Amino acid sequence: MRSWSAPKISRLPGNGEVPRLYDTAAGEVRPTRPGGTARLYVCGITPYDATHLGHANTYLAFDLLNRAWRDAGHDVRFVENVTDVDDPLLERAEQTGRDWRELAAGEIDLFRADMEALRILPPAEFVAVTEMIDDIAVLVGRLRDKGATYELGGDVYFHADAAPKFGAVSGYSQEEMLALFGERGGDPERQGKHNALDWVLWRGERPGEPAWDSPLGRGRPGWHVECTAIALAELGTGFDVAGGGSDLIFPHHEMGASEGHVATGEWPFAKAYVHAGMIALDGEKMSKSRGNLVFVSKLRQSADPMAIRLALMARHYRADWEWTGGRLLAAEERLARWREAVALPAGPAAAGVLAEVRARLADDLDAAGAMAAIDAWAAAASAGDTSDTEAPELVRAMADALLGVAL
Repeated sequence: MRSWSAPKISRLPGNGEVPRLYDTAAGEVRPTRPGGTARLYVCGITPYDATHLGHANTYLAFDLLNRAWRDAGHDVRFVENVTDVDDPLLERAEQTGRDWRELAAGEIDLFRADMEALRILPPAEFVAVTEMIDDIAVLVGRLRDKGATYELGGDVYFHADAAPKFGAVSGYSQEEMLALFGERGGDPERQGKHNALDWVLWRGERPGEPAWDSPLGRGRPGWHVECTAIALAELGTGFDVAGGGSDLIFPHHEMGASEGHVATGEWPFAKAYVHAGMIALDGEKMSKSRGNLVFVSKLRQSADPMAIRLALMARHYRADWEWTGGRLLAAEERLARWREAVALPAGPAAAGVLAEVRARLADDLDAAGAMAAIDAWAAAASAGDTSDTEAPELVRAMADALLGVAL
């Protein structure tokens, strides 16, 4: 599937540090140790509404990682999916009287435009689930051959007890898993399951729903196995980072890791599981089910996308925080200060600023700390420190290459 256009990235002198990241499975900040090519998989949207600030916050976080890896001298193979067939999409299509394919195509186009405006580096492979149906069915067949599945009412389930490492990604208790599974699209109370935490790999055809022919019978994939199949096809097992919002820790990343482990016999499925925090509005997590969404496309009608980007980076990517209009206003003021400073003919020496920005980003993507270093430089420049004629261009380049902000 077509991705979006890549922004031109400024070149910087030297190289930065290889970033250290908080790995949810390990419960600590750990070094990333990619080979020549860093491999990144980020779970994408279900295109029935796009793109709210929670999405943007997540994709911006992994854009910072992408940029930090590149600055450290690595090539990056970044893969992102689009779940373009799933219950929420089908439900929205029915509610609005639209064909589900038409609805998905329109929202994917809007998502592309939002990502391009925010200067998110595009994935090397932007993969729709509907492009991978055969691969997903083959993976379910491999799991069946391993004895890890069973059928129930025409559906194929993964047996959680067949996964030796089930629970290793989230570290959650059985009670926590059951509660979250029910909240996040699971069916823990379905009668006939071997374990309440077993999950659907292949959903048998239902009247009025899209379905595909496969060796498993006509139907469509379950949610978690989709990303597992795409990641295996595009990155292989043991890739560097699996990323998404913190609401994907369980069940999505937990279950995907188990599928990958059982299918390949290799562990870990991803070397690190990295998660962005949730954004709230009016005291509640921003989500489609609650309807309390702030859409990037609406904000872009009246705000510079670079100010939106700065507003999101002002809080650490792992933090949960609340969106208010004041955050955008503060970001607009910061953007104006930076632009005024880099427009000066000279400013304070900036080599130390570059070193600090790189160090902050290498420390678990501390964008707020990196921005504070540029704030201090801009304040000194505006106060009349004009000792270096090359400094404004260096600051402009680091804001672009490392923070994705066009000045």
